[in-house]
Amino acid sequence: MAFLEVLLRLGGAAVMPHFREPIPVDDKREGQPGFDPVTVADRDAEKAMRAAIKSRYPEHGIFGEEYGVERGESGLTWVLDPIDGTRSYVAGMLHWGVVAGLYDGERTVLGGVYQPVVDELFTGNGRTAWCESQGRKQELSVRACAGLDEAVLCCTHPDVFAGAADLNAFHAVRERTRLSRYGGDCYLYCLLAMGSIDLCVEASLKPYDIQGIIPVVQGAGGIITTWDGGSPEDGGRIVAAGDPRVHAEALELLAG
Repeated sequence: MAFLEVLLRLGGAAVMPHFREPIPVDDKREGQPGFDPVTVADRDAEKAMRAAIKSRYPEHGIFGEEYGVERGESGLTWVLDPIDGTRSYVAGMLHWGVVAGLYDGERTVLGGVYQPVVDELFTGNGRTAWCESQGRKQELSVRACAGLDEAVLCCTHPDVFAGAADLNAFHAVRERTRLSRYGGDCYLYCLLAMGSIDLCVEASLKPYDIQGIIPVVQGAGGIITTWDGGSPEDGGRIVAAGDPRVHAEALELLAG
């Protein structure tokens, strides 16, 4: 856990010099529909994190968004998203973060998110979760919510839903909630773990988008699964809730 905290802060230190500065933005989908930005900040952060892992745990594997898989010998793999929310990052917005998790082949045993602009570090081990900010570290806990009609729902953007069926299912949930907001990427799940919101519904997520987040949500007492109630480790269509009653109602609507 101590190394995870160092790793996240190292990634944050690599991206901050470029934040709100004029830097080139490449498109990973060039020649294809959509826009998937990547910058020197993403690449520098992942390089720095990979170097730290190789120095401290040379037997561990690494799976990062920008540079792919390097297999290890231990059965443990560090899963890295150097900037989760690059679209927000290049727009100068604050809801993005450095994400990392340690995956044992079945589940992510440690994970965390670091937002370096406000210096908030979220970490979890699936049993407990913490937020360290301004020199203070406190344990996180989700809040109780009796049902969707009392819930605050967040989602990064409607474009995460691949087709009309998924988007309609999301809207069926959204229409039942008290309040819904867009934007946030990884930070949404931190808000859930803090007890500020009640529900996150997303889709089209990659393993590196979600694995570092899972131990934080679960450690704070939340539930995170796929839309069919399965394991979220491989990404895809994800629903996270602070209260099991909200999770159950959302699953029922998402199933159509």
